[in-house]
Amino acid sequence: MIISRTPLRMSFVGGGSDLQVYYKTRFGAVISTTINKYVYITVNARFTDHIRVGYSKIEYVMGVDEIEHNLVREALKTVGGITRGIEIVYMSDLLPAHEGSGLGASSSVLVGTLHALHAFKGEYVSAETLAKEACHIEIDILGQPIGKQDQYAAAYGGFNHIQFNADESVDVDPIIIKASLKEELNNNLMLFYIAMPKQSVEILTEQKQKTDQNLHILDKMVEQVAELNEALRKNDLTEFGNLLHKGWMYKQQLASKISNPIINSYYEKARAAGALGGKILGSGGGGFLLFYCEPHKQDAVRGALSMLKETPFRFESSGSRIIYVSD
Repeated sequence: MIISRTPLRMSFVGGGSDLQVYYKTRFGAVISTTINKYVYITVNARFTDHIRVGYSKIEYVMGVDEIEHNLVREALKTVGGITRGIEIVYMSDLLPAHEGSGLGASSSVLVGTLHALHAFKGEYVSAETLAKEACHIEIDILGQPIGKQDQYAAAYGGFNHIQFNADESVDVDPIIIKASLKEELNNNLMLFYIAMPKQSVEILTEQKQKTDQNLHILDKMVEQVAELNEALRKNDLTEFGNLLHKGWMYKQQLASKISNPIINSYYEKARAAGALGGKILGSGGGGFLLFYCEPHKQDAVRGALSMLKETPFRFESSGSRIIYVSD
């Protein structure tokens, strides 16, 4: 039996510039971190020749091509050599991947599945290979209208500056700041769940289609990556909060359903209560709202958003890991 553990991620600035339609003529960039909320993938040999896949439903099939779960099916095809007699089960600390958290859950499921399957075959695989395989499956094979940041964040882990280059290479550089500043930043971030159905594919499809007309906005969002790096270099967390707010204003211009009156109401309530800035994580339309708020004002924000579920978290420095291997 093999068990992999792969973190979820939150992106602070630069989201949207990881789409090929943007970085093909310039570079895209994001600053993101993984957090201590995980997807767990268990892979085990079965006594019978069936393939069993367990998630929100249970599949029993005789061949890989019969698997309905597209990420598991394509992961098995990509790794190769496993055609029967295997069980693959996944679970998450938060929402099932198909519900759309905005925390990169689908990519974490895929990276974790690839990692566990490679380990099941006795193969070591690097973070770069995991990220490349996951991007190829989601973008090239399945045709999802997504970018590359989720796969690289899940595979590498940590607090990173990730750059997407026109030649399809990706540079992952850890952001080096004092441990005390990182701890203070973590303590100043608040995460709330909005129980609303996300429309990721619809939003991302519209965003991708409108990229050419939104290049000037995306250019400003990429500029924010350098601005945020500079703020962290100067230990200026107030500017971190201000940049989150500025980025959220930019992000809403990329597609029509990234926000809505309900999300805007929550956001303004939090700002009125003392949050400096924030954003919807992921594509938008629902999922998790992130806020920057100094500790002495956080109780007021909790009160203003008492209808939402707060989700405490810590930064995670590791990417996808194999945490159990049986003899």
